[in-house]
Amino acid sequence: MIAAEDITRLFARIDASRDALVSLTQDLLRFPTINPPGTDYRAICAYLGGWLAARGGAVQQIRAEGEPDDSDEFPRWNVIGRFEGAQPGPCIHFNGHIDVVEVGLGWTVPPFEGLVKDGRVYGRGACDMKGGIAASLIAIDALLECGLLTRGALEFSGTADEESGGFGGAGYLARHGFFDRSRVDHVIIPEPLNPDRICLGHRGVWWAEVEITGAIGHGAMPFLGVNAIAGMGDLLGLIERDLMPRLGNRVTAMPCMPEGARRATLNFNSLHGGQPEPGDGRPAPVVADRCRLVLDRRYLVEEDFATVKGEIIELLDRVKATRAGIDYSIREIMTFEPTMTPPDAPLVRTLDHWIEQLFDRPATLIASPGTYDQKHITRHGSVQACVAYGPGILDLAHQPDEWVGIDDMIASAKVMAAAALTLLHERTENA
Repeated sequence: MIAAEDITRLFARIDASRDALVSLTQDLLRFPTINPPGTDYRAICAYLGGWLAARGGAVQQIRAEGEPDDSDEFPRWNVIGRFEGAQPGPCIHFNGHIDVVEVGLGWTVPPFEGLVKDGRVYGRGACDMKGGIAASLIAIDALLECGLLTRGALEFSGTADEESGGFGGAGYLARHGFFDRSRVDHVIIPEPLNPDRICLGHRGVWWAEVEITGAIGHGAMPFLGVNAIAGMGDLLGLIERDLMPRLGNRVTAMPCMPEGARRATLNFNSLHGGQPEPGDGRPAPVVADRCRLVLDRRYLVEEDFATVKGEIIELLDRVKATRAGIDYSIREIMTFEPTMTPPDAPLVRTLDHWIEQLFDRPATLIASPGTYDQKHITRHGSVQACVAYGPGILDLAHQPDEWVGIDDMIASAKVMAAAALTLLHERTENA
């Protein structure tokens, strides 16, 4: 059992760390880790590695060599710190991505200074997710300072490239055994999902480029060519008339938020047809012999991937059969299956318990409309007990004047610390 006085000491330590939490968040925000291209990854990993080592952690700096985005100019660096208790037990791992999206327009505060105002810390990545990283580190620090890591292990990883798929970050670590069940039992990803909500998983995604080809010809004699843009128009029409209504009728049992994400969706990411226009903007006088469309299909746990892909192929076959001279090809860009940790998993139940203790209401269990690094941890790793839980309001992510609330970071740090302590003891006692 967890002693009440231990929780009291733990929470008091986190409350006393308020200034340290703000300062840590500011320090992280001052690294402009914009992705793409992936700047300052090594610098922020060195900073995090120093913070972990100063508290006795065994630290590894890991470069994702061989990944497509890794280069000498923009190396894909990750950092892991591990703290061992004196007795054997489970490992609780906190994973946060170090990259942020571009700044964009519309800011009224400096994006990389960590301005503190009205109980908030402002900056690009404050919400998504450097505030969450700072909260998880303060939770680890409180457990260590209170002498409560007596068994098991605590880990933290700061990983690259989540905003572009996570292949050089959590994906690389998962493929190289760092999320293997033999060393990690539970993973908490402090994404900005509100401090009273637990995200169990996400829908599946299929990104693909469809190319329709025809035959080039003179623009003054289009009847001598086969226009690929016209063929793509046929496909778009079939998708809108035939497929979209069917997708709208498919509703998942996963608690996806917002409500519209409970349905299967398809988005046209980009479309290009014909010859590239010259620099002066004047068109090329030819029949377009190719047209490319990038599809973003988000599918439900109740859907089968072979069917998801097959529905597009069936429509392409219909276009090919009805328009002479048209052909097509499909290039796979990225595919991840839906994933969801069961609501009754010990990790979920423990977080729910401490959220209720701190907020006087049960946690809201949700699933994400889009993917995040859980996809790598459960797919390439073997840790199925993985959720997203952290401070911040998701709607603020990627927005100008992005911010994270200091009170929310404190509350989330308490939930994460108490949940970690509970899981460290519960697993050993049940062994």
